[in-house]
Amino acid sequence: MGIVAGALVLVLLVAGGGLWFYVSSRGGSGGEVTTFENLSADHVEPGETVSYDMFPPAGGPHYPTWQNCGVYTEPLRVELAVHSLEHGAVWITYDPSMAPDDVAVLESLYTSGDYLVISPMEGLPSPVVASAWGSQLTLDDPADPALTDYLREYVQGPATPEPGAPCSGGISESEAEVELLIEDGTIATMGA
Repeated sequence: MGIVAGALVLVLLVAGGGLWFYVSSRGGSGGEVTTFENLSADHVEPGETVSYDMFPPAGGPHYPTWQNCGVYTEPLRVELAVHSLEHGAVWITYDPSMAPDDVAVLESLYTSGDYLVISPMEGLPSPVVASAWGSQLTLDDPADPALTDYLREYVQGPATPEPGAPCSGGISESEAEVELLIEDGTIATMGA
């Protein structure tokens, strides 16, 4: 049944002129990994809102500036985080209502200099979603070993369009703060 449903989605995407398709497979200890191909790496003007075909985004058009890697306690502007994925980062998003101890498990994965972005996000398809360029892992439990397996495989992974590009020197502001930077035009002179 799952193969038939996956094939149906693939046929619908191709028939609908979609620019990407996905292949889904079961993750190691419980997480589902979905892969996406033919993602655009085009830059869009800061302030433009990109309509992504997957949520959260796992690649596609993005701002010329990237989100600095690190741990954030507020939601991020997705067009900045997607640029970080292009540089080889994995973006771990989690439900904002997650228990503080579970959030701490995710935050403990980051060490200064790592290609990880960790932030809350409303409306996720599961409590934890880890996204790399062209790939995504959904999990119910932040302590699931499938997450560390995913990080080993996808941080600076083989699908990274710009491996070794920086994950610092960009934007460190939250989505709300970025909106103010867009309004006053400051974002155009930051980062990239």
